[in-house]
Amino acid sequence: MEYRKLGSTGYEVSTISFGAWAIGGSWGDVDDDESLRALHTAIDKGVNFIDTADVYGDGRSERLISQVLKDRSEDIVVATKAGRRLNPHVAEGYNRENLTAFIERSLKNLDVDALDIVQLHCPPTDVYYMPDVFRVLDDLKQQGKIKHYGVSVEKVEEAIKAIQYPGVETVQIIFNMFRQRPSEMFFDLAKQNDIGILARVPLSSGMLTGKMSRKTEFADDDHRKFNRHGESFDKGETFSGLDYNTGLDAVEEIKKLV
Repeated sequence: MEYRKLGSTGYEVSTISFGAWAIGGSWGDVDDDESLRALHTAIDKGVNFIDTADVYGDGRSERLISQVLKDRSEDIVVATKAGRRLNPHVAEGYNRENLTAFIERSLKNLDVDALDIVQLHCPPTDVYYMPDVFRVLDDLKQQGKIKHYGVSVEKVEEAIKAIQYPGVETVQIIFNMFRQRPSEMFFDLAKQNDIGILARVPLSSGMLTGKMSRKTEFADDDHRKFNRHGESFDKGETFSGLDYNTGLDAVEEIKKLV
């Protein structure tokens, strides 16, 4: 396993991380025992970075991670997220009361005294123009509830705006063979500012594995069925925003290049 410095956080993290959305749910049937085995196997292979969120299974993902960490002696960095529990999911909801409550809940779920990294969870664009939101995160860091914070974004433009706040140390952004704008517009800027980059949706919701076809069926509780066109949350998230059949055609073209 290779390890890299994660921006200014001081963490040396594995280049391959464990994405813990699936173990919380929204990817079809989930078995907790299988999820725990997967986490242990990842750590056995050298993974020391886990990405989760308070909304994954309404805390289920965080609680499973907590179980595993109690059994391990390795130093594992856990990055969680906050904000998506808001209903409605509006910029005004990113206030001191709500953010503090979300952090307290994640502390309880993970059973830790301080969160390694907290990321705003793909908030509305307006949030990036609300300095008070980032002051709240600064205060939570000062209080010792979080060690570092960053953002998970939908758009490159949001990433560029976010790193203007000095407390932002990491940016999580969609980056894969279908979504290349970050490498063209943001990565150099991030490097200049010592910002850690966390690539998300690297396999375009599994499409880039080459294992899907037009006959592939997804369970009703799998976001690849119920959110294919952004019906339930961000358009541009599931399958990186690509039309399913168009994506399959693109994968076939990619196979010819290998």
